[in-house]
Amino acid sequence: MRTRSALIRFCVAAIVVGMVLVLAGCATGGGGTATTGTATTTAPAGGVKIALLLPESKTARYETQDKPLFEAKVKELDPTAEILYSNANQDATQQQAQADAALTNGAKVLVLDPVDSASAASIVKKANAAGVPVIAYDRLITGAPIDNYISFDNEQVGKLQGQALLTKLLAMSGGKKPRVVMINGSPTDNNATLFKKGAHSVLDGKVDIVAEYDTPDWSPDKAQTEMDQAITKVGKDGFDGVLAANDGTGGGAIAAMKAAGIDPKTRPTTGQDAELAAIQRILLGEQYMTIYKAIKAEASTAAEMAVALAQGKPLPSTLTVVNVNNGVKDVPSVLLKPVTVLTDSIKATVVQDGFWTVTQIANTPALQAAAKAAGLQ
Repeated sequence: MRTRSALIRFCVAAIVVGMVLVLAGCATGGGGTATTGTATTTAPAGGVKIALLLPESKTARYETQDKPLFEAKVKELDPTAEILYSNANQDATQQQAQADAALTNGAKVLVLDPVDSASAASIVKKANAAGVPVIAYDRLITGAPIDNYISFDNEQVGKLQGQALLTKLLAMSGGKKPRVVMINGSPTDNNATLFKKGAHSVLDGKVDIVAEYDTPDWSPDKAQTEMDQAITKVGKDGFDGVLAANDGTGGGAIAAMKAAGIDPKTRPTTGQDAELAAIQRILLGEQYMTIYKAIKAEASTAAEMAVALAQGKPLPSTLTVVNVNNGVKDVPSVLLKPVTVLTDSIKATVVQDGFWTVTQIANTPALQAAAKAAGLQ
């Protein structure tokens, strides 16, 4: 009997220990940050779920600016909100799978910066079927009934790039018609189409465009190859400047010039996004200009829209809303103002806004000297 009683006590103890372990596992299962593949979930359990779906990481701004700024604003507006984040790494199929996962996981709104603006329409249709609103972020989604759109005046971006380059080249030309290489953005990105349209509206008839390329995936490496091809085609002295659609492609073009023995200081090159490397190149004279887009304002506005839609509320009355037609409907949109950045306006733009600090920019002796000459120190 004593042996049997001992056995019973042992079994009861084992059951109790097992229950404690199960309960402990349940207690650690909620909240925190879970990571699966390129998707992350950040938030305490129980809040509304908002999906942020970004297109790629080759452009530095998405991981270093858009994501953290969006997340911070959402948390400020709704500390209980849960953010389902994914980056598609320039793969439209992967982005569709990430959107499907977000919908399955209960997202109440999708904030979508599409890899492919047109094919993203299928994501919108699935979201619509699930009763989930979609905000097109930075890039317009065409051919689908999206709910809202937040970006910049993207045709104006191209106009600013074209005008800055044209003004510089005319001042350098000695009366000759300038010759320009155009390195545009990704052909699957509707914004790239608008940048190109804006640039051509300024340059056409006033310069000779001696070579022009559309750059798949916005890849700096591919932009460098395109610039190599342009130099081979027209010769080292066959062009006067480069209209590059963003800082990544501009950096690729400048790398190609250096490899060919061309001093980039003699061939003004444009850019966009005010990336740190671009601001540094501008200070050193290797890149002529960039376009500063206040990403903090863009990400914060997207967060305001997303939280309002997730909570079933109207858009904040503080937002200036205009209609942008995407081929299906007039989409209530917020379009922010892009700004040209030259050497003498770095301080009044990216530094003044806290986008980059002088310490971040001037991180070598050469850059410190250049920053001092530009009045940054």
